[in-house]
Amino acid sequence: MDRRRFLQLSALAAGGTLLSACGGGGAQPVKAGPTGTAATGEITVWSWQGPAAMMKELVPAFTKEFPGVKVDVQDIGNPAIWDKITTGLAAGGQGLGDVLHIGVDYLPAYIEKFPDGLADLVPLGADKHKASFAQGMWETVSRDGKVYALPWEANSAGFYYRADLFEKAGVDVEAVQTWDEMIEAGIKLKEKTGVQLLGIDKAATQADSANLFQALMQLQDAFYFDMQGNITLDSPAGVTALTIIKKLNDAGLVADYGGGWEAMIGSIKKGGVAVQPMPTWFGGIIEETVPAEKGKWKVRLPPAVTQGGKTSAVVNSTHLAVTGTSKHREAAFAFAEFVLTRPENQVAIYKGKGIAPALMSAYEDPAFHQASPFFSGQKKGEIFLDSLKQPSYVTNYSADYPRALKAVTDAQTKVLLKGADPAAVLKEAADLIAGQTGRKVLR
Repeated sequence: MDRRRFLQLSALAAGGTLLSACGGGGAQPVKAGPTGTAATGEITVWSWQGPAAMMKELVPAFTKEFPGVKVDVQDIGNPAIWDKITTGLAAGGQGLGDVLHIGVDYLPAYIEKFPDGLADLVPLGADKHKASFAQGMWETVSRDGKVYALPWEANSAGFYYRADLFEKAGVDVEAVQTWDEMIEAGIKLKEKTGVQLLGIDKAATQADSANLFQALMQLQDAFYFDMQGNITLDSPAGVTALTIIKKLNDAGLVADYGGGWEAMIGSIKKGGVAVQPMPTWFGGIIEETVPAEKGKWKVRLPPAVTQGGKTSAVVNSTHLAVTGTSKHREAAFAFAEFVLTRPENQVAIYKGKGIAPALMSAYEDPAFHQASPFFSGQKKGEIFLDSLKQPSYVTNYSADYPRALKAVTDAQTKVLLKGADPAAVLKEAADLIAGQTGRKVLR
């Protein structure tokens, strides 16, 4: 399953003109106790595939502690869940689940378009967990003194690579410090093995084609928008990121992943590229795709954009929110809190589906410190834990992320297929977004 597919945008991309319609009353704090709370009622939880399956496994333990609550976890599917949430919010909250699993790119749009669509979790006691999560996560789910969700998943930028191919080429990948050095290493790799360095969907048939560009910006503490909502797409960081991609392509190091996800998986099976610059969760995909290549793969954090620059960035995350119109907010929050703030539950989810938690105390479990036979005996959990411990830039996706993502992928396609100048196409893209949204371009 492509868990990154939650970045493929549907209803919100259509025009960004949905009406704010949800309303919600006040809520009373949960009265916590060792054997239960005052929370009662039947709640429905919306999620997808793996996460839904793991939450279902936690329900018996939850109802033992909270006997007054009945929980129905529903696998809505991904990306189907985004259409259903958007439609429900636009209808004033009708038909929505009580607990909603939401990706980091959708959360800002829901907050901006539907101010009362998601419950403020502060009255329910959310603030006591503020320091429990990886740096930057709390800022991602809060705004103007309100907290709209609890963080679940924190995926750091990763750099999965075929160690055997680089060894054949005489390249020490761990010694490579910057992307310019990686381009030099990639040229040597291709000369010695005939294998290209990495792949991109050059024609942008899928929204995922901007993953590398976005990660390169985040490694520079930059994004498409700043925290005030100004457009920063064509900032020096953006131009540097797209210039790196152009250099990779001009050197013949970029395979074309035309067709998106399926092409990527096919390339892994055929050994078509040597590197997958993908987040934490992607390691499990590689293991499932090519189990016979155990011991041939390794992982590290990505090279820095500039000498001495950052190698860590939280590139995507997911969260659990409570619907503003839920009749059982206390019960809904109690379930979200049970799943996301209990280390033992996050460890169980990690063991079951490999979902990397934002909850830092979960990483004290030995499960995150075990050597991986597939990844050449590396303790890959510790590698990504080192990333989560670093200061994290807070990305403001904003409600206009769908427009920005379309502009970015179009700009990248012009660079990859037509050799366009990165600075010129990003300026054009930034001006286009400004014209569509009324946002200011920060230059």
